[in-house]
Amino acid sequence: MRTGVPALALTGVMALASGLASCTSGSGTLLESKAATSAVIEGAQCASGNRAYFGDTHLHTALSPDAGLAGTKLGLDEAYRFARGETVTSNSGQQAALKRPLDFLVVADHAENLGLAQGLADSDPELLKSSLGQQLNELLKAGKGREAFYLLVQKMAKGPEAKISNETFMRNVWKHNTEAAERYNDPGKFTALIGYEWTSQPGGGNLHRVVVFRDNKALADQILPFSNFDSEDVEDLWAFMNFYEENTGGRVLAIPHNGNLSSGTMFLPSHQKTGKAIDADYARMRHRFEPLVEVTQAKGTSETHPLLSPEDEFANFNIVDNSNLGGIVATTPEMLPYEYSRAALRRGLQLEQQLGVNPFKFGMVGSTDSHSSLPSTAEDNWWGKSPALEPSPERWKDVLIKSSKDASLDLTALQLGASGLAGVWASTNTRTALWDAMARKEVFGTSGTRLTVRVYGGYDFTGEELKAADWAKQVCANGVPMGGDLMAATEGQIPSLLVQARKDPDGANLDRIQVVKGWLDANGETHEQVFDVSWSDPDQRTRGADGKVPSVGSSVNEREATYTNAIGAPILTGYWKDPAFDPTQKAFYYVRVMEIPTPTWLAYDRKNYNLHDEMPATAPYTSQERAYTSPIWYNPS
Repeated sequence: MRTGVPALALTGVMALASGLASCTSGSGTLLESKAATSAVIEGAQCASGNRAYFGDTHLHTALSPDAGLAGTKLGLDEAYRFARGETVTSNSGQQAALKRPLDFLVVADHAENLGLAQGLADSDPELLKSSLGQQLNELLKAGKGREAFYLLVQKMAKGPEAKISNETFMRNVWKHNTEAAERYNDPGKFTALIGYEWTSQPGGGNLHRVVVFRDNKALADQILPFSNFDSEDVEDLWAFMNFYEENTGGRVLAIPHNGNLSSGTMFLPSHQKTGKAIDADYARMRHRFEPLVEVTQAKGTSETHPLLSPEDEFANFNIVDNSNLGGIVATTPEMLPYEYSRAALRRGLQLEQQLGVNPFKFGMVGSTDSHSSLPSTAEDNWWGKSPALEPSPERWKDVLIKSSKDASLDLTALQLGASGLAGVWASTNTRTALWDAMARKEVFGTSGTRLTVRVYGGYDFTGEELKAADWAKQVCANGVPMGGDLMAATEGQIPSLLVQARKDPDGANLDRIQVVKGWLDANGETHEQVFDVSWSDPDQRTRGADGKVPSVGSSVNEREATYTNAIGAPILTGYWKDPAFDPTQKAFYYVRVMEIPTPTWLAYDRKNYNLHDEMPATAPYTSQERAYTSPIWYNPS
């Protein structure tokens, strides 16, 4: 650790001012040095090992003010114990446990008013100095915690108006958080990564980021989490992150989430504060600090949208598109291109052509965003997103976020999915190995299933490589993994991908492997195409004239909430060569793996609680779970 940095000096306005000064210097030296470091990490393509670790990079406990006000009683200890596979008593008094423990966890409690609910419960005098703190305290004392939660959500859309806590209070809670992470971190067995959520929400549009540290308590305690009360502008968050790295020697990254609830602002090619077109400095900062995007979670999947990808028959998956996060502004078609990851990946190719840097060059993970301290994703063992969504005959009726304007803008239980998980290809289950894999984007996201998928891209593959048990180890010297870059092809070279997917050992068989390609043509326009690469039952299903493979069918009995693995395959491998490769065009390729149809948590609830006559017939009782890999990019120069 560098010397001369006083503990807790990197807070508030001082950190912001210093960070801005360091990252906007005319020479750009700091940015260049960090880019060099990232290149070294990305170049370590054979260091990842042969195991995928599953975890949640986005969990909230009672320390998050919205969770605590909404009734979450469970704290850090219960969160870590549950994630490690122990049985805990849930917020509703039920015995809760995962079928299998997680490998890692990021507790990402909101920086804004961190520890608020507990402080109000204790009538902390510092919190009661605020009129809003007094209002919330009165609602809590009256047993109206949910109303207090709705009020806070509305205030959060107005930024600093929601501020209640002070630095002293927050410092104590943050130390409590980092102490718990150290206590439960068990290298090689279970990893507790230190993190928090920066919760910018201007006008109710979701611009949230989970901030994840590579470091231990000694470094993380030198800061207080940068919150939207310090600034709602993401560029100021990056400045703070830059300042942290330069002054502690630590490393940190941010993961945006729920672009689908951002009112068309998550992937805009313009500065958040000024509205002016982004420049190369912006692109470098976003590329450096945001290597990943949370593509799926409980509040919707942000891969793509049917209106953006009308030729993709699987685009309509866990779509939540009626409103922004605050329930304030209705989502319109014009917003969609700036909310979804595939469209952003395409736009990134254009911006790289213009600026020399791709600001949207990100990998993809899934996570839960659970606000109950219980990170669960199994449809038949889903412990909900909040205490009101823990298993009960009534939870399907819940309104998670109640709009202050119009009920059509509510976020309801019927819209939620039991999603998602982050899969990380790493050498060991440690903070440094997992974080480094995230930084180099050797990750994939799932909708909650623990299927595994691995992909390598190269020029010299034949497909025979997949027959070897250690194929990934053998090909890594001649290819790049997910998250990597293929440099310019020489004459006659065509990119090809090697893919292997394995079913969740406790889950459904696989339907198909697909490659999603996006590219930039000579006119500066982007395009996309989805290719079926490998699928189950190839003797019975053949590619049609339109190039698409027919449906795998379904074994789901929705009324009984059952399915069988009589269809699909436990393992699929694929060798795919780009059939329309143009060596002059920038492109990206990512893999999507589909499971066979299975019942949703709604189907299990309807069966388990005998709600066939109550729950709506139109609810989604069947879905096809899936995984998304980070892309591989092709660069012609």
